[in-house]
Amino acid sequence: MATRISDPGWSGRHHLLAFRGCIPAGEPPSFRGDAQMTRSIVFLSDFGFRNEWVGVCHAVIDKLAPGCPVVDLSHGVPPLDVSAGALLLADSLPFIRHDAIVLAVVDPSVGRDRDIAVEDEDGRLFVGPDNGLFSPSWHVAGGVRSAVSITSSSILLEPVSASFHARDVLAPAAAHLALGGTPADLGPAIAPDSLAEVRLAEPLVEPGKITCEVLDINRFGNVQLNVRGSQLIASGLDRVERILVETPVGGSAVASTVTTYADLSSGEWGLMVDPRGWLSVICGNPINAAQSLGVAGGEVVWLSPDRGPTG
Repeated sequence: MATRISDPGWSGRHHLLAFRGCIPAGEPPSFRGDAQMTRSIVFLSDFGFRNEWVGVCHAVIDKLAPGCPVVDLSHGVPPLDVSAGALLLADSLPFIRHDAIVLAVVDPSVGRDRDIAVEDEDGRLFVGPDNGLFSPSWHVAGGVRSAVSITSSSILLEPVSASFHARDVLAPAAAHLALGGTPADLGPAIAPDSLAEVRLAEPLVEPGKITCEVLDINRFGNVQLNVRGSQLIASGLDRVERILVETPVGGSAVASTVTTYADLSSGEWGLMVDPRGWLSVICGNPINAAQSLGVAGGEVVWLSPDRGPTG
């Protein structure tokens, strides 16, 4: 029988017994999975789908908070790439319910980073490792209102695996919040100014030239750059008919600014502001732009007016 924990005085051992469906028959009905409205959980990770990691986190949430909707935002964040996960989450926030619990796990130092729950100044709740994964998101909201370290024995699934905190610490914490629990239930308060942050590279924007880097490459080979549309305008390249795209390995292409993929014929190159608001280098189907340019994530790309022949 699915169960949930509503008594903060219960020990971690009782919590685990409840999780395993072992609550004695005589316990009060409030401990036996009675219907309750829950907040949704939005789940982001770099887990992929080959192993059980995503599914077992879903199972933990379903066991502790029956009926809680879980939205899988993405589990395709490049492995261990905290910056990529942080950007993806921040770009997605406008489309996520404000009362949803954001559970995010991209954790190269699992077992060493603090596990935290953060409330931003807009009142949104985040659960994940203290490695900067949430910092772009809370900056958009104006900062952090409060934060706690997730250590309460009434929340953790004991014994906690040293290498799988997502299952034993973070998913139970998110489930508790989804049931209406408060961050204070999860553990002691920590100073907001002690939280880790990620520093994201900014492009160098000059008149007629942008030095930038690759943020991401999607499954179609489109090359996402750390350039916003406003920065393209600031450089004046938006008024240039043909833009030269160059890479350190010698790859290059001459692109025009376009608004959608359909503006390009096969083999034609374009620069397009993608749905997340970043400038992307694309090529008419079925050409893979990243492979043709020879670029990978984090590498430098230069944009400038094409000086070559136009005919």
